[in-house]
Amino acid sequence: MHGIRLEVESHIITASTPALKNLYAAFEKANLGINHLTVSGLAAAEAVLNRQQKESGTLVLDIGASTTNLAVLEDGEIQHIAVIPVGGMNITNDLAIGLRIDLDLADQVKLQHANLKNDRQKSWESEIKYKGEGFSFSTIEIQMIVEARLDELLDFVEKELNTIHKSRKLPGGVVIVGGTSKLIGIDTFTRDKLQLPARLGKLEKLHGLVDTVQDPTYTTAVGLMILDMLLGNAGGFNGKYDKADSSLNTITNKLLNKFKRPK
Repeated sequence: MHGIRLEVESHIITASTPALKNLYAAFEKANLGINHLTVSGLAAAEAVLNRQQKESGTLVLDIGASTTNLAVLEDGEIQHIAVIPVGGMNITNDLAIGLRIDLDLADQVKLQHANLKNDRQKSWESEIKYKGEGFSFSTIEIQMIVEARLDELLDFVEKELNTIHKSRKLPGGVVIVGGTSKLIGIDTFTRDKLQLPARLGKLEKLHGLVDTVQDPTYTTAVGLMILDMLLGNAGGFNGKYDKADSSLNTITNKLLNKFKRPK
């Protein structure tokens, strides 16, 4: 055979070099090694998506404390990955400012009383005890503050989907994970905002101490462990730049084989 042109479709993910160096330093001080490097959105997808969802087209939304990671998978391959600098802490900060309370109390209000399913026409006072003192807040005020920040976050998500021409075009819908996914009604709110099916992520095909890690906060960590098992040794990446190239090449090849479309 005689070839004239060689082409490849690739998805390149970049990371801040100082951030990676800090990560290596933290592991070194903890006397821990690094086997592989991967993006957290991919790990979350591996933990909660089945093969059908990866094929049909699904958005995994991992809403963490300070950032939100999104990963779009379709035809068994990664289509798009992005990190949005908005997370659960932004909601906590907004509650602290809007309700004029300290951050610890605002976090408790968010976890215990934020409900995106509440009827705006029916308001009542939510009571909470903090350091022996009682507080009460309007449910409508809490809901309005939380909704405003989530609305901003989902606007960023919508822009990312528009970038790859997938807005309202993912049959697998949205799968929400991360600590902030515990907000009551966040799946319904996301469905209405993005006009896509939305559900909370559940760990796929995991055995053993499942109850211990079933909390959505641990989804990415579980996904990282699953990827580590799938990738195997993969050159034993040790976090040093002089040995990173060959290891990362091996990791990339194994990831492509894992997610490539079956023939």
